[in-house]
Amino acid sequence: MRLVKLLLFCIIMTISQASEDGFKGAIDLEYNKHIYGKNQLEAIKNWGLDTSSAGVSLGNTLNFVGGSINPLTSGEKIGGIRGMTGLGELFTILQNKYFKIVFFAIIILVPLAFFGHFMVVGQRKFNHHQKLQVFSKFNVIVHWGAAVPFVMICITGLIMIFGANLGGGAFVRFARDVHGIATPIFVIFGIFMFAMWFKQCMFKKYDIDWFMIMGGYLSQENKPIPAGKFNAGQKMWFWIATIGGAIMALSGGIMFFQYTDINTLRLVAIIHNIVGFLIIAMLITHIYMSLFAIEGAIEAIINGKMGEEELSILHSIYYKELVDSGRLSSMRVAH
Repeated sequence: MRLVKLLLFCIIMTISQASEDGFKGAIDLEYNKHIYGKNQLEAIKNWGLDTSSAGVSLGNTLNFVGGSINPLTSGEKIGGIRGMTGLGELFTILQNKYFKIVFFAIIILVPLAFFGHFMVVGQRKFNHHQKLQVFSKFNVIVHWGAAVPFVMICITGLIMIFGANLGGGAFVRFARDVHGIATPIFVIFGIFMFAMWFKQCMFKKYDIDWFMIMGGYLSQENKPIPAGKFNAGQKMWFWIATIGGAIMALSGGIMFFQYTDINTLRLVAIIHNIVGFLIIAMLITHIYMSLFAIEGAIEAIINGKMGEEELSILHSIYYKELVDSGRLSSMRVAH
């Protein structure tokens, strides 16, 4: 009896395979306009704004016509966003053709620009014999509590973006999990950091002067630079890291839990990537300024101490406030 069942099973599988092979190439997808076949997927790869590339309309491939992916349209030429119903085309084009290229350009060109700065202008050096306790232990802990997960989020995000180039698999999935775990940690410490420094990071009129001379980083001349406790560049990074980080966390959460409709998800994904461009570029800038642009600057991040000469030159307005208020002496660190 078992032998008969086994023979019947083999016969049925053989007939099924033969039928499947016989009907390959004759499959009509018109019966379900919402499902794409191989031809449709291949056509999507050739999309481009205002091009004559193949598109998808009503579930069918339209050769030599840039068509809409929206099943409710009739293959209009792709021209960008056509309200919320047009985000499918824009997102697919950006995701397949441009996002990865922009991220790659940022992580290559921005470090190269700073390498050029380091070679041509060089590192700023100050006398660090007398140090001031500028930041408290609480400041340092909160900063690192936000900085570590923030950097992890950026690195794992890039791993996911270039996942296919890195071979995919367990490594990319691990990066995705770390990305998700690090996000709420950053949000918690980011809120503390925002509350701690947002008043000191409000822009002042003298910050315009700082931007006009690029913070004095294009010269080795040690003359007073108009800046408060945080210079204009640091303030800009603060707002990008906190507000931009909040946008990234919110948009990432929406995408992860898929709380909304598909077109809104596409819009959120576009925003997530564009804000990501700015954050990655500014993070590289912040790291360069902290580690390489100024000798010993990393100490302010590690233990909250800064050399008095460095503070008096690069944060001249804040230094004058300390002198005028009589707080300078109490901030000096004994040798």
